[in-house]
Amino acid sequence: MDKFFKISERGSSFSTETIGGLTTFLTMAYIIAVNPSLMVAAGMSFSAALTATCFAAAIMTLIMGLVANRPLALASGMGINAVVAYTLVIGMQLDWRVAMSIVFLEGIVISVLVLCGLRQAVMDAIPVNLRRSIAIGIGLFIAFIGMKDSGIIVTNSSTVVALGTLSQPAVLLGIISILLVVVLHALHVKGDIFWSIIVCTVIGIPMGVTLLPTTWNFGLDFSAFAAPFQSVDGSMALAKVFLEPILLLSVFSIMMSDFFDTMGTVIAVGQEGEFTDKNGDVADIDRILLVDSAAAAVGGFCGASSVTTYVESSSGAAAGARTGFSNIIIAIGFILAAFLTPIISMVSYSATAGALVFVGYLMMTGVGEIDWKSIEHAFPAFIVILAIPLTYSITDGIGLGFISYVIIMAIMGKAKEVKPLMWVASIAFLLMFVLSAV
Repeated sequence: MDKFFKISERGSSFSTETIGGLTTFLTMAYIIAVNPSLMVAAGMSFSAALTATCFAAAIMTLIMGLVANRPLALASGMGINAVVAYTLVIGMQLDWRVAMSIVFLEGIVISVLVLCGLRQAVMDAIPVNLRRSIAIGIGLFIAFIGMKDSGIIVTNSSTVVALGTLSQPAVLLGIISILLVVVLHALHVKGDIFWSIIVCTVIGIPMGVTLLPTTWNFGLDFSAFAAPFQSVDGSMALAKVFLEPILLLSVFSIMMSDFFDTMGTVIAVGQEGEFTDKNGDVADIDRILLVDSAAAAVGGFCGASSVTTYVESSSGAAAGARTGFSNIIIAIGFILAAFLTPIISMVSYSATAGALVFVGYLMMTGVGEIDWKSIEHAFPAFIVILAIPLTYSITDGIGLGFISYVIIMAIMGKAKEVKPLMWVASIAFLLMFVLSAV
């Protein structure tokens, strides 16, 4: 096992990988409750959505560990699942099986792009400074998510965001979780992030933030599986996608989000997990991208929405995970969660706030490596760092950075220095923004 996963070779251990896996699982466990609730809005039954969510995540996380041997966990992607529920099903009045067919088809298309080498070629075409800015922007993004979900930061009609009410138990626990993980790290406690989540979950019980289970659900429901091949109004759901051009545009839109969300996530986790080089190139990127692309199709097939690599994987990497062995722990967690959802749901947003904020801090360390003296590289990097958290979208932030880069380079007479695929990607982003506006 040690030789297969190269655990010792990468300076890790079974205990460290286990803690890293548990940390990632607990940090992203919210998807077990959130995704089914969105899929219910799309017309699925909760039990079917829960089973699909857990098994799709477990299968693809395990495959990522075995094939790519990197600590990258996968699950139904936030954002795309909302598109499936509210845009495709509720907005366009599609059957949820047809919506899953769109996701399934998007996964097939993006897998073909990976096999053709296009997805990796696009990553290779990105300037080093932009790659570094993506990781930093995502760091700020997940720190913002941690503070928002715990109530430390709240929406405000006058100032957009503001400081939450510090007397609220959830906010207090969120602040405690941030302080605790910093103290544990300063004291060199192994598994600092993981233990901060566990301790704050326990502390949250008397505070009324951690809710104890009231019901138990041990049943599994596989009725959503093979959704694209199920019958809708007398014909196969997948066939209906090819009958309406607007649905094919939806495939393109979702593919753009999937394409660049994963790219940014892999770069960010790669830097934290120490599998990127000085230029930001990710080791084993071809395997990682192939598994991630196939995961989108698997998510659509299972009825779980698009399954993608999770930025929360950086919390496990920060806890020491360096190999795919941690993925085995995460996969087991998802399988158990299909039976023990009430226990997993005890972990509150406040208990994981510290993990997300601390990982965001760790990912900020690359800011000094960006060449801030050259406007053509510095300003697009700044736009990416700024836009990812403020637009609440990795894809939108990357897109704005790409577009600003090619425009500045063209104005400065350096258009020939921009790699062709950067032009292609920037035009694709521009098209995506225009389509969204329309």
